[in-house]
Amino acid sequence: MMKHPPMEHAASALDFSHPPASPMEAFRRWFDAAHEVTALPNPNAMSVATIDPDGRPSVRVVLCRGFDERGIVFYTNRQSRKGEALRAHPRACANFHWDPLDRQVRIEGSVTHTSEAESDAYWNSRPRENRVNACASQQSRPIGSREALEAAVREVEERYAGKDIPRPPHWGGFRIAPERVELWQGHKHRLHDRMAYLRRDDGTYECVRLCP
Repeated sequence: MMKHPPMEHAASALDFSHPPASPMEAFRRWFDAAHEVTALPNPNAMSVATIDPDGRPSVRVVLCRGFDERGIVFYTNRQSRKGEALRAHPRACANFHWDPLDRQVRIEGSVTHTSEAESDAYWNSRPRENRVNACASQQSRPIGSREALEAAVREVEERYAGKDIPRPPHWGGFRIAPERVELWQGHKHRLHDRMAYLRRDDGTYECVRLCP
């Protein structure tokens, strides 16, 4: 089956010979375009790779819930498998793939917790059902049956009936710092454009064009 040609979005196009000084500015252009012109159900979806405490890699898809020059943010149960991995090895790689635009972005760097205020603000913005389920689920832990999981949800619903649901202390955000950022733009016959931003000690970036 032949692949459809990529969608055009001139406003977000990058001049790979004269790229923006900031990788997050380049990322923002593509991120916004993915929301504006594609029909992807979750254009903020990203694969996040970590290293488990025993040195084994693992990867999963999560949703980017914000970004700025400090990095990209996602929220989760910090006692989950990925949370334990990031506690042992606080580095990660996130990859965005927007197939309709034939674009990818990879962001690698150290990982820190978001502030308590940031985690609270996002927690309080979630639908009540999501907060109930986050409290009920011991993410990544074994459970005997679907019935047991639903019973745990009912227990949380009863406990907080008519009350606000506080954010669990183990639930919050992670921020991946943009220490290395790669942008990939597809072209026909596999002669793609690819460049990497490498963060220097003073916080500025070196931009290097790469072979595809």
